[in-house]
Amino acid sequence: MAQKAHSLSHTKWMCKYQIVFTPKYRRKVIYNQYRSSLGEIFHRLCSYKGVEIIEGHLMPDHVHMLVSIAPRISVSSFMVYLKGKSALMMFAKHANLKYKFGNRHFWAEGYYVSTVGLNEGTIKKYIQEQEQHDIALDKLSVKGIVASSTTASLRG
Repeated sequence: MAQKAHSLSHTKWMCKYQIVFTPKYRRKVIYNQYRSSLGEIFHRLCSYKGVEIIEGHLMPDHVHMLVSIAPRISVSSFMVYLKGKSALMMFAKHANLKYKFGNRHFWAEGYYVSTVGLNEGTIKKYIQEQEQHDIALDKLSVKGIVASSTTASLRG
């Protein structure tokens, strides 16, 4: 899998997280008729938030996802959104779930999250490129200062 950095206006980022969460009472409901519905719902909700699903597996009693989340969104707020909205959408689409899961609690409380980091070589390369970029900007700004002071001395 290629290492792909995303960018915002002044930020380069690669924030990948491994997330695992389970249905209430770890019921084995995901693999049956609800699997395709859950997959569609997760893809739709992630696209609304701008979250990229890199890899995802719906196991019989848990969901395992590798996602890329922009730094402007916290993992905890994304998980509240994903679990809450997906539960509501599942109950709206499958009315019979209301009898199995009372009070609209489809997912169990909590989740597991782990960061997926970069290797040392990538960080070194980024630091070197950033240093070269800063040196180039300094040269441009020095030329601008020299040019403006030369123009001021010619007027004076």
